[in-house]
Amino acid sequence: MFKLLMLLLMFLSSLAANVSQDIFILAGQSNMAGRGGVEHGKWDGNVPPECRPNPSTLRLSAKLTWEEAHEPLHADIDVGKTCGIGPGMAFVDGLRANGSRIGVVGLVPCAVGGTKISKWARGTQLYSQLVSRAGASVKDGGTIRAILWYQGESDTVTKEDADAYKGNIETLITNLRTDLNIPSLPVIQVALASGEGKFIETVRSSQLAINLPNVKCIDAQGLALQRDNLHLTTMSQVQVGLKLASAFIDSFGNMP
Repeated sequence: MFKLLMLLLMFLSSLAANVSQDIFILAGQSNMAGRGGVEHGKWDGNVPPECRPNPSTLRLSAKLTWEEAHEPLHADIDVGKTCGIGPGMAFVDGLRANGSRIGVVGLVPCAVGGTKISKWARGTQLYSQLVSRAGASVKDGGTIRAILWYQGESDTVTKEDADAYKGNIETLITNLRTDLNIPSLPVIQVALASGEGKFIETVRSSQLAINLPNVKCIDAQGLALQRDNLHLTTMSQVQVGLKLASAFIDSFGNMP
């Protein structure tokens, strides 16, 4: 048993040492951080097959160390809240299920619930943390392949925030590409399924209208919500992850 454990640790260490070739940043607010299966402040612990651990799927912890990824992916990032299932693990499962040549994958959780896009502007703590974690993820090798972005529910409360959303997200994408030194970095965003206020369609229209190179949008509208009418159910999160995977493969799968 001891020898088997040592072999397993050596294998995981080898994965961490080589660091994944394909790294994806997960950013946004609660539906990216994951609330699938969370009710009354408790996660039900249900992990769908698409979200189960795989030795070739790693996550960058809050301590900036690589470890085997498992749900909830954001437990040590979106602290002070109860995290459940998000789209990240299903995204990787979708990449592998669709015959992509993906190998070891590194996920970099950065999402924090309840955050307006203004909280992600250049110079803010969340922006700086994302850039810092992204830099740490490639310190020993690997390539950042895309940012997966699911955010905007908090910007639906006031007309001012909703009207400003398109300019804010375009500026954010431009700044991240500059500060990460990846001018053509793909960004795949999720158009809202819900919101905290009445200006959901204003934010959705902005998300669907972004016209920057290498920016794609998948739509969560119509997916099942939990009883709070804000957060996606576990299986809706799986569907978002699979949609994100299809969008990446279709648009960016052949990128070097």
